[in-house]
This record gives sequence, structure tokens and C-alpha cells, in this order.
Amino acid sequence: MIRFSAFTLLLAMNTYAQEQAPTPNQLDEVVISDSKFALPKEKSGKVIVKISAEELAKKQGQSVATILSTVVGLEVNGNQSSAGKNLGYYVRGGRNRQTLILIDGVPVTDASGVNLEYDLRLISAEQVESIEVMKGAASTLYGTGAAAGVINITLKKSSKKEVTGNAYINLGTQTTADNTNYRPQDFNQGFGLNGTIGKINYLATLNSVESKGISESKGVDFEDDSFSKITTLLKIGFAPTKKLSLDFFTNYDRIKNNYDGYFDNFNSADTPVNVATSEQFRFGFSPKYKYNKGEFVLNSGFTSTERKYTSFNSYTNSIDNSLYDSKSVSADAFNKYMFSNQFFMILGSQFQFNEMEAISESITKENAKFNAIDTYFTAVYNSDFGLNINAGSRYNLHNVYKNFAVYNFNPSYSFLKLPLKILASYSTAYNTPSLYQLYSPYGNLALTPEKNSTVESGFEVVLLNKKVTLNTVGFYREENNSIGFYTNPTTFASNYVNIDGTYNAKGIETMLSVSASNKLKFNANYTFTQVEEPLQRLIPKHKGNISVDYLFSEKASFNLAYQYVDKRKDAFFDGGTFLTTPVVLDTYQLVNAIGNFKIIKNRLNVFASVNNIFNENFTEAVGYSTRGRNFKIGLNVIF
Repeated sequence: MIRFSAFTLLLAMNTYAQEQAPTPNQLDEVVISDSKFALPKEKSGKVIVKISAEELAKKQGQSVATILSTVVGLEVNGNQSSAGKNLGYYVRGGRNRQTLILIDGVPVTDASGVNLEYDLRLISAEQVESIEVMKGAASTLYGTGAAAGVINITLKKSSKKEVTGNAYINLGTQTTADNTNYRPQDFNQGFGLNGTIGKINYLATLNSVESKGISESKGVDFEDDSFSKITTLLKIGFAPTKKLSLDFFTNYDRIKNNYDGYFDNFNSADTPVNVATSEQFRFGFSPKYKYNKGEFVLNSGFTSTERKYTSFNSYTNSIDNSLYDSKSVSADAFNKYMFSNQFFMILGSQFQFNEMEAISESITKENAKFNAIDTYFTAVYNSDFGLNINAGSRYNLHNVYKNFAVYNFNPSYSFLKLPLKILASYSTAYNTPSLYQLYSPYGNLALTPEKNSTVESGFEVVLLNKKVTLNTVGFYREENNSIGFYTNPTTFASNYVNIDGTYNAKGIETMLSVSASNKLKFNANYTFTQVEEPLQRLIPKHKGNISVDYLFSEKASFNLAYQYVDKRKDAFFDGGTFLTTPVVLDTYQLVNAIGNFKIIKNRLNVFASVNNIFNENFTEAVGYSTRGRNFKIGLNVIF
């Protein structure tokens, strides 16, 4: 271990091992999530967390879920478990269905899922250029699902050269704290090509992952569960003029993994293995046109998702097959018009269509479908004396339930003579019932949307020529008309219902960034989240992250990261008795390190990392395994 840690320190650098194209540093201070257009960060009325390409370079070998787990105000449960474990992402006490995922501005979802959520395992970190996380109700700009926050993922772009490419391979261990095995069992490899030829730009990537060595369920009798993933991406752009650009994308992603049954070891080593396969196909078209006083954008996408489960039924001693198929269409057209240098307005209309089929549950695509047409506007005012205002509204027209309206108001003020910005906002949001909640055997066509509202206020201080940044935001979120699962105690009939009552979540989020020198940087964040009983599952009350980056030279850098996760409430389901028992999961602490080294500048890069250095044995979710101390090394060739 000591020898490996010393080796890690030597193999240090500050580069992007999966680099497709350089990202100009000046874009790091620009955010787009709160207005859909590039806006200087200091003029935004939100504290938006941006994970830039430079910061992603320090997290090589990590998944998107693991990277997001270090963001203030965001808990990603399952990122420390086996690769096949389903993920839960909780923003400000919200669940998966209340956090909207965008990829290049297009909302992504699995319309056949119970909660209309997107599986973050389907995207590879090697494809990602940057990530923005905006917390708070954001349905005014983004519609359904943006009740607790928005995760806006931007994929890599083409380089200006005619041909640029890279090929990489990472290999690592895959072991738990109490069953160590340091053989390489986790493999991640891929390549990419991109460039610009005349008025046409292109980007193509292929990534493959194979992993084994850990059982999804925790227990002595469970076999190892394998995981494999293939992600492909093709982007083609055409810019006939400086004002007009036409961008096309298509991607195919597939996940295949073994999984275990109930936690009483029904699916042990002497029984057939359960297999889950998830396939996603997406394509879309995004034209942009810039004119004298504004810009018009159309973000459109089509998604086809198929999930198949082959499972062993221990009661009938037979194999069961379940197939879920869905299709989604989203088209969001919006226009930015500049009335002056200080005031612009965004007017847009969004169309969404979803359908699903699950024959084993008598759900047919002829019945299980819905569509929505929304109209919205947002006005942004940036004064020359420090006042900034972002306000807007959206009207949702849905073919199943009654129409619905949401709005937001977000003022902020930057003091001209002080390095201080204060901000506040009030916003409302909604979550559309899913097709499964409407049309499954447990469905209820009388369901209406969940309602959310968020009020927040805070400040940001920037000192010493931007070398020190401190921000703190307090929030209060209310949720009512929630959709829940109800079982009649007399008839035992079950269905989805809107729950009476209001539940709340409140907390504080703070971040500190210090550039002590050109070589030493320090980042820390702390999240306090207090939620009412129905919302408490798997959400820590206290969570903190500390990260230190040191640049030894132009060729070598090192990152050391610490994470603290407080106790969380969970529930254990016994597959033999069908009883659920509340449990409290202990706190845990993780220390991770990664070193990077640029052997040949812009040609050959390597990294080495060790996660969970102290091999802490902890539980992330009851009944599931978690990873112990694991090592990973990687090589990237750029041409």
C-alpha cells in the first residue's frame, strides 16, 4: 500500500485524459442553466455549481454519478455500490423524479419507468465536457420534473483541427472492504475522433466498460454480479453562415448486468442468475440562428428505451421475463430578444410526447400515452448599478389532467464597491404523473401533478482578485399533492394516489474555494438538509467534501479528496416475510487520491488513483454491497 501510494504521488499531472478538444478557460465563468443562454456567472441570481472540463480532468476514472456525489446539496446514492446498482439522486430532499436531467439542452427520461426518471449509468464521463447543477424549482424554464433541481450535462465538442482523436484504457480493482481481491476486474476503454472540415464539424466516440468482482446484494452466499456497458455518440454540425448552425446527434447506449433477488439469498450461487438489459437509442436536431438583436434555438430529441429483466422465480422454480418499452419526443423552441444591453426576454414553447408498453403488466402503447404543450417566458434584467432580476412563468397544457401554471422571481444585487452579491428567489414547479402511475394495473387516471415551491436566499463573496470565493444559500422547499402508493387495509387493493398534506425540506449549502497559489488550490463544501419523515429515506442530515489540488509542474499534479456522509434512514425489505423494517445507516468517511502525469505533452497521459484509501466498511443502502479500497490506472493517447 505504501509503495503504491508513493507511486501515485509520482504519477501526477493536470490534464484531461479523455480530452477531445480544448476548452477555453474564459468559458468557465459562464453559466446557461438559469436562462438557457450564456450569462456571466456574476450576473446570475443563482449559485450554480459548474464542473468544468478542467475539474473533470481531476476526476479521471470516476463515473458521472460519483463526480456528482461531491456537489453541494446533491446526494447520489449507489455511486459507491456495484456498477449495476440503481442510482438515487436527491437534491434538497427531492427524489429522482424531481430532478430533471438535460443532455445538451434536451430533457432525457425513460417513459416506461415508474417515475419518468433518467438512468445516469447510461452516460459515460468520457463523453462529458461540463456539468451544471442548478438547485431549486425550475419548471418555468424546463417544465415537468424540475421540481428540486436541474442537472445540465454538456457533451464534448469538435476541435478546430481537421482530425483530432484519442484512445484510452483504464483498469482497476473491484472489491469490497471485507473481501479484498486486488486483481484487475474493472475495465474501461474507448476512442474518439473529432474535427472541423470547412463548414462541417464532427465528433464520434465509443466507450466500453466491463466490471465484475462484487455482488450487488450484501451477503456471504451471493455470487459476483457482472456489469457491461457500451456507449456510442455521433455529432455532426453544419454552419453555412456565421449566424446559422445546424447540429445533429445520435447515440446508442446499452447496459447489461446481473442482479440479485430479495435479500434473503433466494438468488445465491446455486440458482440461475438474474439478468437486466437496458438499451437506449437517441437522435435529435438542434438548429440555432443568431440575428441582430437575438437568437432562436430549437432543441429536439427522440428517445427509444427498452428494459428487459430475466429473473429466477424461486416460488415456481422457473424463469420470468419482463419487457418495458418506451418512446419519448421533446421539441423545445425558444427565442431570445435583446431589447437593450441590459434587458432581454426569452419566449418559448415546448412539446413532449411519451408512450410505453409492458405486456406482462397489461400496459399497451395504444392506451399508455400522453402529450403536453407548454408556453413559457423569462425576462432577465442586468442593471449597470448591480441589480439583476430573473422572472418568468410557464403554462402547461396536458391531455390527461387539468392545465397547470408555474412561475419564478429571482432578484440579486452585486455591490459595486464591495466584493459581495446577495440573492433570493421564489419559484414553483410540478411533476407530471408517469405513464406507469396512470395506466399500469395500479394506475389512477384521476392523478394530478405533484406541486413544489422553493424559497431561497444567500450571498456570495469574492476576495483577493478572485482567489477566494465563499457562498452560502439557505432554502425551504414545500411539496404537496405528492404521488404515493396506497394499499387498502381491508381489500388489500393497491394503486397510486395523490397524498393530502404538505411536506417540507429545509437546509443550508455553503462552498469555499481558495487558490493559495498557482500550484495549490483548496475546495470545500457543506450541506445541511432537514426533511420531514416521509421524505427522509437515504438523505443525510450533514454532508461535507474537502478537496486539495497540488500542481507539482506543468506535467504533474495530485488531488486528495475527503467526504463525510451522515447517518441516513432506510428500510429493509425481507423477501421471505414481505415485512419492511426501518433501519438507520451509520455515518461513513471516504478518502480518495488521484495523480496525473503528462508523459508527452498533448500526446501521452497517464493517471493512477486509489479510492477509499482506509478501506472503510460502510453501508450505502441497506442490503447492498459497497466498494472498499480500490486502485485504478489509466493510459490515454492523443493524436
